[in-house]
Amino acid sequence: MIAWLSARSKGGRVVMRMEDLDHPKDKPGAAKDAIEDLKWLGFDWDEEYTQSQRRDVYRAARDALLARQTGVAAEFGFATAKEPCIYPCTCSRRDVEAAQSAPHDGEQLHYPGTCRARYATWEEAASSIAPRVPCWRFAVPEGVCIEFDDAFAGRFSMDVAQVLGDFPLARDVDCAGYTLAATVDDALMGVTEVVRGDDLLAATPAQILLQRALGLATPAYCHVPLVVGPDGRRLAKRHGDTRIAAFRAAGVRPGAILGFLAASCGWCDSGTEVSLVELLDVYTLSTIPHEPFAVNRDATGGVVY
Repeated sequence: MIAWLSARSKGGRVVMRMEDLDHPKDKPGAAKDAIEDLKWLGFDWDEEYTQSQRRDVYRAARDALLARQTGVAAEFGFATAKEPCIYPCTCSRRDVEAAQSAPHDGEQLHYPGTCRARYATWEEAASSIAPRVPCWRFAVPEGVCIEFDDAFAGRFSMDVAQVLGDFPLARDVDCAGYTLAATVDDALMGVTEVVRGDDLLAATPAQILLQRALGLATPAYCHVPLVVGPDGRRLAKRHGDTRIAAFRAAGVRPGAILGFLAASCGWCDSGTEVSLVELLDVYTLSTIPHEPFAVNRDATGGVVY
């Protein structure tokens, strides 16, 4: 909602991108259901893409990062690395966790570059751990501090080598994973502003490093708090059925859901029903609380907060 309002309030385009590369979680029919829910709420968009249909683009980006096949890379406007800056890694998450010199909060783990010079090719790495599949990692230069001004979170900086180390790009031979795919797509789709949850704030410096390596533009970023359950954790099945489709089935009107979310942002009173068009007149980042927004399902299928 915040992304749509931000773009429309500035006369900008809205891009619908179906990020369906996480295969274990990609359930049949989920994409169609998500689009139906968004349209029911009143959202529209100007362009639509599906990442699983863009693997040739991600392969070209991988080749540019490997400093190979420069003609293919140039087709999409990628700069070719002077030296290879990605490599295959066979370390499991347990291996990475065991190598930590200090505890890390959340999902960000530091990787010290164990496999940086271990394998000559992806095929060699893959054969060493079959049937498991290696991941691609980005070789982070030492001493590089990434700084940017987030529209909501403010100034953010990170020494990527010290905090993340060589971060993963994808567990896929084509390098088709979220970090690389989203970074490449933002640039090729002309995205100038990225609005998303603040759980991805600490991952943004990695994307900026990728942009620089591929010669791509860096968009403006806006990371806002997540909607969480009453236990403070991101919404999941343990909190009951919080899908938009479940509210639709229970007879909740779209204006009530939008009003509920708008109230959490300080744009209207609790219990108000609104449309997206009406929210354009009151949209502002300044009233949004900086702490996560906790919700709960009540016995009638509505929501309370």
